[in-house]
Amino acid sequence: MSTELPPVAPEVLAEAVENLTARLRKKLDAATEGCAAGAAREADGSVTVRFGEDALVTLRPGPAGTVTEAGQATCSCLLAPRCLHRAAAMGAAPLADAAPPPPAAEQPETEAPTESEPADPSEPVGPAPALTAAQLAAAAALWHAAAEALAAGVTAGGAVVQAELLRAAHTVRLAGLPRAEAAALRVVRGLRAARERRATQRIGALTGAFRELLHTAGVLASGAADPALTGTARRAYAPGGSLQVHGLCREPVLSATGYGGVVTHLLAPDGARYSVSDVRPGGLARARGAGSASVALGGATLDHAGLARGGLRIVGATVSAEGRLGAGRGVRATPLRGTLWTEQPAAPLFARPAAEAVAELLADPDEAESALLGCDVTVVGAAGEHLLVRETRPDAPLLRLLPAHPHPELPHTANLRRIAAYPGLQLRVLGRPDLDRAATLRPLAVGPVPGAPYTLRLPEEWLGRADLGYDRLQGIHFPPQADAPGQLPVAEGQGPDPLADSPLWRVRRLLETGVAGGRRAVAEAARGTAPLASFGPLRRAGLTGAAELSAALAAEADRRPRNAFGRLTDPSPDGYAWAWLAAATHLAAAERSLVAASWAAMPNGAMPTGR
Repeated sequence: MSTELPPVAPEVLAEAVENLTARLRKKLDAATEGCAAGAAREADGSVTVRFGEDALVTLRPGPAGTVTEAGQATCSCLLAPRCLHRAAAMGAAPLADAAPPPPAAEQPETEAPTESEPADPSEPVGPAPALTAAQLAAAAALWHAAAEALAAGVTAGGAVVQAELLRAAHTVRLAGLPRAEAAALRVVRGLRAARERRATQRIGALTGAFRELLHTAGVLASGAADPALTGTARRAYAPGGSLQVHGLCREPVLSATGYGGVVTHLLAPDGARYSVSDVRPGGLARARGAGSASVALGGATLDHAGLARGGLRIVGATVSAEGRLGAGRGVRATPLRGTLWTEQPAAPLFARPAAEAVAELLADPDEAESALLGCDVTVVGAAGEHLLVRETRPDAPLLRLLPAHPHPELPHTANLRRIAAYPGLQLRVLGRPDLDRAATLRPLAVGPVPGAPYTLRLPEEWLGRADLGYDRLQGIHFPPQADAPGQLPVAEGQGPDPLADSPLWRVRRLLETGVAGGRRAVAEAARGTAPLASFGPLRRAGLTGAAELSAALAAEADRRPRNAFGRLTDPSPDGYAWAWLAAATHLAAAERSLVAASWAAMPNGAMPTGR
């Protein structure tokens, strides 16, 4: 088994690349390949990477397991520390998460952010002041670095381009713009994953990350930013007084940076949502084991499995802006009996049509990142990677259930496959809507539908729900198939998909072409008769705005004016980046309208055009 390189702080890597000569920078991408495979762990805890016979790079992470200072990365060659070996070894290591501000003495140690725990909450704490000159300058520098990275694309977005983004990200962090920093780090991680051709990286996800980064940096640099765009320091806990919370479910957390753990979702009697998380280094093993680990909160004698089906009365609570409960020294917690999903406070989650809840979430995308949705459904069957279900309401559309986490060692996928074998089964589902897909829900837990004859039969101690990321459904948990209803639900294919059926895919392909191949790839697509063939269907479908913005992007990508000597007279990528962002923002708004329509029954199957 190969030794994993320790995470490296973004600013340390950026400085190492910046110190290289132009000649060495050209060799950096080639030197980085294969570094991780040759790493070896020493007895003192350091990790070494050998480059030939004369160069040995040593990474000595700090107590947190991260290289946070330049002196923790050394090389034995004569050019060190301005050498190619040192920069290559750190470039092959995972990016460390941004360091949080020093916590107060009574607050718990800050956890690392993960994909399912965003580190850039958009809720401001109090009124935000006008941006300072330093913040405006930092945002402008980040915009320029992001525009250069977009123009390069995955193909040319190697270590040097990434280092420029990391340098700009560090600058906005020092300027007090944490949301912009988090957006930049997501793009760098996405570029790395795409260049390494990781199976978990989708070009669509990287396209969304670029859109978020360019939007955040561009608006901040303009000086007209909404207070939410500045972001807040993550996990800043504030007094929450006395609280009573009841468990909804728990879900495993597994990040691409090696962190693992669990988040248990809680609900207060007034409907306010809270959570208790335990996420630390350890990867898959920790994600699997944390589900039954003790809850470190106010001396409560509960594990996460018990809390997900129980409750707490908390005195002296501390709460973050995202609703995470802290474990400060003054916190005291007493266990409460568990409540069924049919009782308060969980019952209202399942009382409203899913389409109404999704419409509210689409109007507030920041709230959608952590929101949970409940509904009662009837199983239709499997269709490809989806489990098709239909909400048990008149004229309800088909819904698609996808695993909340696709890792094969977690039971999400296996549980959905077992459920798919019981067409007609009625389920109560609690999950997170996937707002990038048509009528798609990623369930975290399921339970029986009250009063339904053909539904789940869970053990009494499970209190009417199974956590799909931890509990494994077995045959005993299902009714006999002989009791299935006589008329089983039938689906023709996978049901209507307004996103797939809309010609907006042409805009999406153009944007993703730019992310994958850079400005040059978009320019090549703009030449010849291809634009007429691509944008004509958009206009005929009434999507004139999308067609015009796409045409403007293609024209800007191909606009490279030169003087009499063949030199570019306008080498700046700003115009191209603004054109790309305009098309991407319009596409996101159009797709949101189609996603909302996919959750609701439309007369005669009609769908909005999304113009």
